[in-house]
Amino acid sequence: MLFFGSLIFLSCKKEEKWTNLIDKNLSRWDNYLSYRHQAGYNGSVPKDSNGIEIAPIGYNKPGYDVFSVIEENNEPVIRISGEIYGCLISKEEYSNYHLKLKVKWGDKKWDPRKQLLKDSGILYHSIGPIGEDYWRSWMLSQEFQIMEGHMGDFWSQKMSAIDIRAYIPESVMNSVADESQPFIPFGYREKTGFCMRSANYEIPDAWNDIDLICFNGKSLHIVNGHVVMILQNSRHFENGNFLPLDKGKIQIQSEAAEVFYKDIKIRELDTFPPEYEKYFK
Repeated sequence: MLFFGSLIFLSCKKEEKWTNLIDKNLSRWDNYLSYRHQAGYNGSVPKDSNGIEIAPIGYNKPGYDVFSVIEENNEPVIRISGEIYGCLISKEEYSNYHLKLKVKWGDKKWDPRKQLLKDSGILYHSIGPIGEDYWRSWMLSQEFQIMEGHMGDFWSQKMSAIDIRAYIPESVMNSVADESQPFIPFGYREKTGFCMRSANYEIPDAWNDIDLICFNGKSLHIVNGHVVMILQNSRHFENGNFLPLDKGKIQIQSEAAEVFYKDIKIRELDTFPPEYEKYFK
């Protein structure tokens, strides 16, 4: 009886390592809003009708309904309207961890993406000031793309870089991740800062399971149980040198599309999960 009791205790302790990151007040998150970007945006600071630069909305400003919590089947769900570019930003920094969440698209799209695919993203190892990227909305980071047909793609944000198992990019063709390929560099000072996921495992019009595993500069993008990208040597460029980028905040993007997130939880890792070590050998 003591033996079985010990097993139950150990099982419970393991489950307790997960930290829930959603509550009705979004108490574990700050938010930032930049601009209602319009079609034809070219990376410059938006200006008003008099040609004067418009200031970004900023941090935690009341009176906007971009980030809210609704209830679905007695569960809290984050709704991101997408109407204004910006992000939720975790109040804490994380380094070695396993992040789990579910994501589902809404119906609404806004300029400048009305004729494009719905888009969002999970930005990890986020550091430094916000709003210095092309869209003036996010921090330097690595991106786990959340996009219709492209869940698990990689984007470099600002001066980040990383190595990915992928086919080399050729001419105008995008590089595609594949576990059979060697690691090649992406991001700042490289040919491209974008890599496509190995395959499309998104389930349309349904909740999709997303897992992000990060450990000592390595990461895995996992969609509905499928590893779609293998990454290592996460880094960023600062003061003339590349430095490790293996710790930072987590951002969830608002990017001109309505999207819902739920069951967001995280646990610290002491070692890289053994079942995934094969991807780095």
